[in-house]
Amino acid sequence: MEFWRHIYSNFDVVAFSIFGLKVHWYGIMYVLALILALALAKFFSKKMNMGISNKCLDSYFVWVEIGVILGARLGYILIYDSHTMYYIAHPWQIFNPYIDGEFVGIRGMSYHGAIVGFLIATFLFCKKHKENLWRFLDLVALSVPLAYVFGRIGNFLNQELFGRITDVPWGIYVNGVLRHPSQLYEAFLEGIVVFIVVYMVKLKQSFCGELIIIYACAYSLARFICEFFREPDFGIGFVLWGMSMGQILSLIMFAIALLFYICIRFKKVNI
Repeated sequence: MEFWRHIYSNFDVVAFSIFGLKVHWYGIMYVLALILALALAKFFSKKMNMGISNKCLDSYFVWVEIGVILGARLGYILIYDSHTMYYIAHPWQIFNPYIDGEFVGIRGMSYHGAIVGFLIATFLFCKKHKENLWRFLDLVALSVPLAYVFGRIGNFLNQELFGRITDVPWGIYVNGVLRHPSQLYEAFLEGIVVFIVVYMVKLKQSFCGELIIIYACAYSLARFICEFFREPDFGIGFVLWGMSMGQILSLIMFAIALLFYICIRFKKVNI
């Protein structure tokens, strides 16, 4: 247990270097997440006889990845970053991976921003290729959660998004302070548990688009719970009624998804 508590002191965030370029464990986890998401999409597409070719999914994957990266980065800058005005005045710096000539990668991504980018990319892709939007969204709801586990493990290995101060036996030391390994809580609740919920709904799915709505509801609740163990974002802290920005955004996302579900069930919205 002592080794676990001091794991950050005995673990290098850099997996290896190639010609001086440092490859971080986070980057490896991110790539694994992308590969798994695409593999699961192809698996479920075939299993569910959705009639979506692998070539189409490969193309969709590129569109979505671009949308997610743009949305996540812009969302972080607009919502969380303390230098928002600087980036607005110097937009070319938004994706600059160098600081003072040193390669540090692109730091700062927002999940809720990624959601917006993902939805825009999916809408544009389906409109261009005349595909059923909700069918693709349902496929994503099945494919993303398990891949998301790797993303949160990547956060843990990258020693970021720390948990709140605690005295639980499984806590880990961060700069001499014992904290919750909240990234792993998120990997379990937002990844594994959400997948189980979505998959169970799939077994009795009643309308096209139901899975993505259930995913939004389940993820929002999981994220809201995990935020009680995660340190609020630096420079923002607790925003309203003792809640973090992540919790407020999750409640908004849950309310929108729930309203959408109710409207569809009562036939006020056709999809």
